[in-house]
Amino acid sequence: MKASTNKIKRPRKIQFEKSGYYFIGLLVLVLLGFWPSYFSKYMDGTANFNMYFHFHAVMASLWVVILITQPILIRKKKLAIHRSIGKLSYIILPLFFISVILLKHYRIGGQITENLGASLWLQTKDVVIIGIMYSIAIRHRHNVQIHARAMIATGIVFIEPTLGRFIILTILPEPDFFLGLAITVAIMYALIVSLIFIERKQKSGRWVFPTLLILFIIFHYLIFFQISFPLWDAFAKWFALLPIT
Repeated sequence: MKASTNKIKRPRKIQFEKSGYYFIGLLVLVLLGFWPSYFSKYMDGTANFNMYFHFHAVMASLWVVILITQPILIRKKKLAIHRSIGKLSYIILPLFFISVILLKHYRIGGQITENLGASLWLQTKDVVIIGIMYSIAIRHRHNVQIHARAMIATGIVFIEPTLGRFIILTILPEPDFFLGLAITVAIMYALIVSLIFIERKQKSGRWVFPTLLILFIIFHYLIFFQISFPLWDAFAKWFALLPIT
């Protein structure tokens, strides 16, 4: 009589060491999203961008490169290089934040508008969420499960401005910011919910993606309903009048 063998089903697991290859797709999104308003200008000779645009483009590109190379280095067992680039991120991320702040300030141009406070949520969202996720990644840098998820989360934030621009400027018949943003948000939420579902049986680090989703929901609520309040409006006015660009 043959003894029956029961195969134990292991929880489905995301292979974080392969995430670098997926983030190469983010470079494609960057090219598609910024082609009409940035890259194509160099093709037709109409590029006249301020240094703030270039500074932001370089810093954002460097961060995407980090997201691509770091998991690949882990996969290739190049741990020393991985740690060196990790230390370099302490410099690159603050510079990226500075580039976001300077570019937004330049675009405001010192103009105090009625919805100035509400208009700041879009960039604030990116800086705050990336900052929180990066802080989690550094705090748990010795816990691969949490560290990897948090770093991936910083990359997910980049999907919105790139995919959103592609949808608004290329896919829609007429540019419509809120419609394009709504479509982009729906795609992003589907991605995050899928990650949460895949990881529902994991014991370590599965709280990172739900935290990311909650942060997005909070900021998107503020953006779509153009919510502001006196203290935030006062900050927005103070920011717009700063002599930094």
